[in-house]
Amino acid sequence: MRRSTMELPPSIEKWTKEDVHLWLMTVVKVQETYADKFCEEEVSGDSLVVFEKKDILDLGIKHGPAVKITFYLESLKEGSQHESQFPPYVTNWTKEQVNQWILQHVKVYSKYAERLQEEDVSGDCLVCFKKQDFLDLGVKSGPVVKILAELCQLYKKPEPTLQPILHTSTDQKESPKPTQPELGLAQAIAIKQPDSYYKTESKTDKMVQKESEKAQLPFQNVSEKEGIQQPKPQDLGARKKGAIVTTDIPKITVEIQKTLDNLLKDDLKKFHFYLPVYTKSKHKPISQGRLEGKDTMDTTKLLTDHYGSKEALQVTKDILKEINQRELARQLEKNMGPLEQKSLSKDVLKKEANQGDKLKNLLTCGGNSLDHYDHFIVVVNKSSPEQVQYLQFLSKLKPFCVLDFDPNSVAPGGLCHSYRESRVANLHTPSQYQGQTESVIKSLNLCKQTSWVFCNGRHDLDSDSNKELDYRNWLRKSCKDVEQLVSFICNPDIPLGEVSLIIFLLHSPVHTEKDPIFDIYKSFIKQTKEESIITICESQGIYEKWRELVQEKCDSDIDPLSVYELTLSEVNGTVMALGPFNQSSERLLPSSGSSFVVLKQKDEELLTALDILCLNQCENTIDENSSEFHDHRIRVEEEFYKGGKVKWWNFYFCDKDKEKPFVKRDKYENVKKMIKSQLKDSKNMCDLLNLFHDPGCGGTTLAMHVMWDLRQEFRCAVLEDNTLPKKEVAIQVSTLMKLESEKPFPVLLLVDDSKETENPHELVNCIHKAVEYGLNMNMNESPNCKVIILNCVRSHSPKEQYKQHNTGPSQYITASLTQEEQKEFEKKLKELQETHEKPENFYSFMIMKSNFDEKYIKDLARNTLENFDYSSKKARLFAFLALLNTYVAESEISRSLCQDFLGMKMIQWRVDSVMGRMEPYSNFLIMDTVEDLGGYKGIRILHHSIASACLEELERSCSLRVSDITMEMLHCDLFFSVGVVKHRFMLSIKQMLIERQRKKDGDEREPFSPLIGKIHEDQGRKTVQEIFVKASSRFVTSLSIPQALARYLYIMEKDFPEALQWAEKAKNIKQNPYTFDTIGQIHKSNLRSNNPREKQETSRNPEDLNTNIQIADNAITAFKRAQELANEEDEPETEAADDKSEDYPRKSYNVSGYVGVLDIVFLVFEILSRLPFFEESDPMKKRYLQSFLKKSIPITSVHKKDNEINNRYVEIIKEHEQFLQSLKTEVKDIFELLVFYFTNIKANTSKLDFRASVSNHFKDYVALFCTTSEEMKNERQCNPRLNLEIDIEERRLVLVENHADTFAGILQHLDIPAEEIERITECYAFLQQQQCINQKQKTKETINYILSNIVLYLLKQKSKLVKSHRYLSDLLLKTLQEVGLQYPFPDPYYLALLLLWPSPGQENTAIETYVRAIRKSKRLILSFRIRNTITHLYLGKGKGLKRLVSKRQLDDSCGKMRRDDLAQLWRNGDIFKNKAIINWLCRVTGTIEQGEVFAKYGKVKIPVRPAFIAGIRSGASTEKVSFYLGFAINGPLAYDIQYEN
Repeated sequence: MRRSTMELPPSIEKWTKEDVHLWLMTVVKVQETYADKFCEEEVSGDSLVVFEKKDILDLGIKHGPAVKITFYLESLKEGSQHESQFPPYVTNWTKEQVNQWILQHVKVYSKYAERLQEEDVSGDCLVCFKKQDFLDLGVKSGPVVKILAELCQLYKKPEPTLQPILHTSTDQKESPKPTQPELGLAQAIAIKQPDSYYKTESKTDKMVQKESEKAQLPFQNVSEKEGIQQPKPQDLGARKKGAIVTTDIPKITVEIQKTLDNLLKDDLKKFHFYLPVYTKSKHKPISQGRLEGKDTMDTTKLLTDHYGSKEALQVTKDILKEINQRELARQLEKNMGPLEQKSLSKDVLKKEANQGDKLKNLLTCGGNSLDHYDHFIVVVNKSSPEQVQYLQFLSKLKPFCVLDFDPNSVAPGGLCHSYRESRVANLHTPSQYQGQTESVIKSLNLCKQTSWVFCNGRHDLDSDSNKELDYRNWLRKSCKDVEQLVSFICNPDIPLGEVSLIIFLLHSPVHTEKDPIFDIYKSFIKQTKEESIITICESQGIYEKWRELVQEKCDSDIDPLSVYELTLSEVNGTVMALGPFNQSSERLLPSSGSSFVVLKQKDEELLTALDILCLNQCENTIDENSSEFHDHRIRVEEEFYKGGKVKWWNFYFCDKDKEKPFVKRDKYENVKKMIKSQLKDSKNMCDLLNLFHDPGCGGTTLAMHVMWDLRQEFRCAVLEDNTLPKKEVAIQVSTLMKLESEKPFPVLLLVDDSKETENPHELVNCIHKAVEYGLNMNMNESPNCKVIILNCVRSHSPKEQYKQHNTGPSQYITASLTQEEQKEFEKKLKELQETHEKPENFYSFMIMKSNFDEKYIKDLARNTLENFDYSSKKARLFAFLALLNTYVAESEISRSLCQDFLGMKMIQWRVDSVMGRMEPYSNFLIMDTVEDLGGYKGIRILHHSIASACLEELERSCSLRVSDITMEMLHCDLFFSVGVVKHRFMLSIKQMLIERQRKKDGDEREPFSPLIGKIHEDQGRKTVQEIFVKASSRFVTSLSIPQALARYLYIMEKDFPEALQWAEKAKNIKQNPYTFDTIGQIHKSNLRSNNPREKQETSRNPEDLNTNIQIADNAITAFKRAQELANEEDEPETEAADDKSEDYPRKSYNVSGYVGVLDIVFLVFEILSRLPFFEESDPMKKRYLQSFLKKSIPITSVHKKDNEINNRYVEIIKEHEQFLQSLKTEVKDIFELLVFYFTNIKANTSKLDFRASVSNHFKDYVALFCTTSEEMKNERQCNPRLNLEIDIEERRLVLVENHADTFAGILQHLDIPAEEIERITECYAFLQQQQCINQKQKTKETINYILSNIVLYLLKQKSKLVKSHRYLSDLLLKTLQEVGLQYPFPDPYYLALLLLWPSPGQENTAIETYVRAIRKSKRLILSFRIRNTITHLYLGKGKGLKRLVSKRQLDDSCGKMRRDDLAQLWRNGDIFKNKAIINWLCRVTGTIEQGEVFAKYGKVKIPVRPAFIAGIRSGASTEKVSFYLGFAINGPLAYDIQYEN
């Protein structure tokens, strides 16, 4: 693509020959043939600068253009711009009009006029002529002076009228007098048509005649005024270049000339340019030479003589369209009517020769590469398999989304099926584009993988919702969803790239406006510019009908934006030939045995979380001998050294030029050795290496440099999307490890900008599982089965954090250079001075070169911010950036938001227009591409230290504090309006206010964000509270702002009442465990501050006790509610959502509420133990406290002194007696639950902290309540019992002894000999026959009885105790009716899965209800949600109880396999490839919809969970699947999920 004139180098001497050509064409505006001559003669800028007119003439260029070029060249060398001293119309004169003016108005000798015409002196050349230029042409001094004088007088006179010159014979004598004017063809027709012609002419012909007569009037008037005699018809002679026979000139010829007369001079030149390349006719094109100097009349004659009048009409129209004169073409077509079109020869209807170029220009915006557009959106209707074979070009485009109206597209032979053979496409419905924008982008993997949207049904899915609809039903049921999808795509606030192209790909006819695809076309033109929509049609017939519809219903001409005369094969070839070729044709990965494998495009697309570094990264993408490569290198290096993020290109350039290596920090070798030693020596499958670094000191660059140099020893990748679940990242890493190879190859994964070392530890665990279970590998079998995570941790104290971090290998890098490093930077500066202009402005590089010298940075800030005017918008925007970049890592403001703030929305943007507006601060700014949310341009300050220094300078010189800038930012309405990019910016502002950092001396957090900490330190509570109040009004739906203010008030100010108000406000926004926990913490802090021992013992104020008990009651209520909400969460194991714990990253709430209750209860016990009559130091009084809390005695029975204070204490305790006496039972229940929790759940750091706290409380509990060992014996008493009661108790004792009194205990008997379960079943059968007062006990025993029957059947089918499937099902249905859907344990619903699961052909709608009931059961499910559950039973092929298959039966069917081998098969899922297993189990069909798995039985969809983390892939694609079914305590699980397509 040619460069614009804006990009010409400022110095002529630096111009290339291409630059000279560009200047001649765009500035001087000479004919292309003349410009080409300069290029052919290799005239570059340093040659041009010494050219004189003689040198230009020597190139064979005529005198007129030579004078013009010389004139412009002199102006260029003088640094002035050419300004004409003559009226603008003079420059528009053709050489013929210059001739007419000289003859008719200057009235000089005609041979001088002809001499000028011969030398191509047009008006734009004439105005450049000096006296000597005329003399050089042989014109005498007298005429020269007269011509120059007349030129100077033109400004003072009206524009002269110029008349065509009529030559009556070829040998006409020269005369100084003006000749008679030439007649146009229209005039000639009016004179020469015979009478019969007029008698038979049509109405159209009369209109033509009237127009012709109107055209004559100016000439007639001028002739009359100047006394020029009008020629008579018989006086007409031949023209100089051959006479035109004007008798019976056809109407077509008249119209062609009239149309060409309406063209400007430059447009006529374009018309002449396209004529010689016109190849749609059977005739050869007209040669360029025959068109030299031809006016419109000559051109018309040439056309009609060469093609014949009718074909000439079609040629004229085609070329007019090509030069964007479509209105003239339409008018010509309208004037002629459809008659001529029908008679055109079939050859003329051949496809346009340049439709290929047109397609190329439409897709590339006039270039050669598809990378002009950020995204392509394709809308396509039904296609046939014959057409699909030519549509591979869609893979080249990699559309953002495809809106497909073909319900058979996903079937073999369909377009979607074909596309998915080479690329990844997720299959969606329009309704999936509804919801919060960010979540839609993430859940559908938009911008990472193509979204294929079925807009009118999908026949491979048999549900009613996927049927194709007729137009009437589609309009009512589906149209709204598709229109919302279009609205989503076209929403300007969604940063899906700044430039998108919508392609309507029509393979089948659209006969009427009542077609869904036409409705969608109308939706698009409502939402976006029409020039952003192009049409590609399979045939001209399809196009003509489509064009008519669009013209009629939308009043739009789509012809300039349509391609319809290329075959699909030609469309395919044209697109496939386009760039970009920015990736090597084959990207290579290292493999075992020093071999390589090819990384396939589709495989890379599936690894959405990873940016993979290949062996041949950057190779063979740009011709390295071209200027393009040189410019690319300069640009990439400049961006990096200014402060941009490092790219692989930076290392590639340095590898190519060994004399100019990349600067290595001194820790480079340490990090490299650390990685290599882990690969060699570590026995772990996945190792985590931490690199702690100061912001802006080159930590990430160092890590990527090491990775670049190790890319032959590892498969290297950068974790690009840190928001993806760790399990999914782990799957992708394990996939990369074994991609395209039999043996695994070690992977080096860079995790950048992680603030938490715990998060990568979680990733380590997930990778370990994914590799060991998913790939069926371990380190012993394959030493190369290894993943090393290089975790870059940004830290404000990297050295201290490195010292404290003792969990694994680590390194640190600080903002301080060694002497050797400083020498390397000095050397690099000299290298940059050789290749770049002003490298001293590469501030990020210069800061490091100065060894992060604070004085250098402060001087930079002081000089740049001199005369800072905060009242200007650009200054305020810069201050916002300084604040944001100081306090929020990796923050930016989007370019579009900057444009809005600066009021630039209505301007046609250039790339750096914002930077221009931001002068003089733009030297500190850089524009990055932010990859989130589809990618957009973001602006930030070059370096963290510059941002900090600018804030300090603004406070020093302008008294502008960070609080002032924060309030100004919060005051700006624009920043808080709707939009995804704005939402991201709002999140950065919120993060700045609330995100807490680690303390330098440990793992604990600072109490508040650094910004709030500074404002508190400088200005105190009033300003902090004002900022939080303002922020709360901006973030009205965010609970984290009022929550942070509540924490500030109770921690820093001890203002508990107001803290409680803000905590309540947070709770009212959203009730979750954290909002209630904050309320509980406020009460706890209040309680502690109220009760120092000295105060309570000295004051002895009973009202304090009343207040404290109320506070404790409120605290316990809050903590309990927090725990209830935590237990109700669907997925506690996932990371907390945005508003749950934004002040720092946490995991789930776990059991914090229970621990909070314990804290409060023991505070209450402590307060009570200090009362005069409960003093802990007195054993008797302590016994009174024990007895009171155990409900053994009322408070009135406690011995005490009779005084006013004690009596008031008693009144208060009596008032709260029920609450106080419930505390012991509360504590006991919590201890039991926590013991179960800690016993069954694998510990992490937070749980270990809880354990210590709970352990201390338990010691206090023992000390308070368990002082005597005889308590239990004293409580036991022997009473005589009836025989039946004894029998009942005996059987219950048997159940306890055999661990069969619980549901889980009975399940364990699946692996125990049948004798025990037979005895157990007998006991439960006996209990079933007895009356039981306790209904809960009875229900539990019934449920256990049903399960014991099932287990007994699986172990001993012929046992007489086993009841039938029918009996057990009826008993279960009766029990389910009794317990409803709110039973706290999952047991009855689990039995429903076993006994009531539908058979093929059945549609049991209740089963879905029981699956959901399992997921809602509260108590035990808390622990099961957090860890994978065990599947005891599977769905087999039999009927009744025979369809239940135990894991033990499956294991036995595998024969005498080693236990370890069998366990490995189960872990990785390969067990389901075993034929014996396949024979046992029943395969179930279903679907995956929006990431959820369903089993399908007719119209019933039953939700199922995938058993393995690798079961389904991301992207929320709707697919048909099949799987085996297992039954776990938390619901049905899908094993061995197979995608049908």
